[in-house]
Amino acid sequence: MAKLTFVGGIHPYDGKDLSKDKPIRDVLPKGEMVYPLSQHIGAPAQAIVAKGDRVLAGQKIAEAGGFVSAPVYASVSGTVKNIEPRRVASGDMVMSIVVDNDGSYEEVAARAVKPVEQMSPEEIREAIKEAGIVGMGGAGFPTHVKLTPKEPEKIEYVIANCAECEPYLTSDYRRMLEEPERLVGGLKIILRLFPNAQGILAVEDNKPDCIRLLRKLTAEDSRISVKALQTKYPQGGERTLIYAVTGREVNSTMLPADVGCVVNNVDTMVAVHRAVTEGKPLTERIVTLTGNAMKDPCNYRIRIGMSYAELLDVAGGYSVEPQKVICGGPMMGMALFDLNIPTTKTSTALLAMTEDEVSAMEPGPCIKCGRCVEVCPGRVMPNYLATYAEHFDEEKFLEYGGMECCECGCCSYICPAKRQLTQSIKSMRKIMLAKKKKK
Repeated sequence: MAKLTFVGGIHPYDGKDLSKDKPIRDVLPKGEMVYPLSQHIGAPAQAIVAKGDRVLAGQKIAEAGGFVSAPVYASVSGTVKNIEPRRVASGDMVMSIVVDNDGSYEEVAARAVKPVEQMSPEEIREAIKEAGIVGMGGAGFPTHVKLTPKEPEKIEYVIANCAECEPYLTSDYRRMLEEPERLVGGLKIILRLFPNAQGILAVEDNKPDCIRLLRKLTAEDSRISVKALQTKYPQGGERTLIYAVTGREVNSTMLPADVGCVVNNVDTMVAVHRAVTEGKPLTERIVTLTGNAMKDPCNYRIRIGMSYAELLDVAGGYSVEPQKVICGGPMMGMALFDLNIPTTKTSTALLAMTEDEVSAMEPGPCIKCGRCVEVCPGRVMPNYLATYAEHFDEEKFLEYGGMECCECGCCSYICPAKRQLTQSIKSMRKIMLAKKKKK
């Protein structure tokens, strides 16, 4: 039977063997905790604590700043040290709540819950909103917004994105193996919001053990199926995943709901289950520490807000000094120059590499081979788009579909001339989006 997939894509070395067979380890932070007020797409959260206040783990410290926003919760107990700008992984300075961790991890009582069967759709959405849950695969879109489409009765598919196509990352894989009941439970809760929808657990076929386990857990549920996807990057991209599973196409002017779909990441669905059934806000997540320069590659359950520097120390540090350290995976992650930055709701990995292959490359002129066009999942022409971006030709950039780029990095990876295609296109897209927002 043919595996479900999309047109284009690449097959880079996945590096998952470094960490995939080790159970998740729990980490308790000791140092100061930093909670950026903008850990999501949309309006920043608004602080509701002040310098000198004592806070407890699980206590709300910032309210949502609007509908497209999410509250922030303390993950440890301690004293608010300051509210000030702090640098985050993107390099931006973001207003943050800094808490001096007292090491006691005293918690507030969990929010009272009632059986899911007795909850209305509005109550479920409110519980998810109040828990501060956002897309934890990297985008950070507030989950309650995604689960509130204009016409919920037209949603036909609720897709659990279990692909984890980004090389080296294995946090979703470990979640599926160690907490599959919570993943399936989260999917079932979301399905209660969409009475006409079918649930799909979409897993790449390089995870046969997860496919078997999830099929066993859902065998008696007629509304849920497990789909095996061809292992290929970027199979886990929202647009490519929807196409692979349903055959429906989504472009840059559309939302998944426009084609009857809702997509959520594994960690997000687990967080939904914890919020609705246990009354727990989002204060923790799984982060992969890996790479050939990492002393002990593994997945860690962290308290959101601890620094990457402290997490690295707990993990045993480097085996050799890395040439490049990346927040996230090698395809879509961001290179770091400082580890004294906080982990956030969208932190997925810390990747340490012995060689900086990208910096060592010397870009040359385009040889018009067409390989970038062949692998592009957005079906655009990256070679042309990069040239238009470099010349700030906005008209041509739009004419050739520059906004359809998903910034996956396939074109840069495959280019024999080593052109920095994705970077050029990504920079131009930022300019265009900023101008659109200003208008």
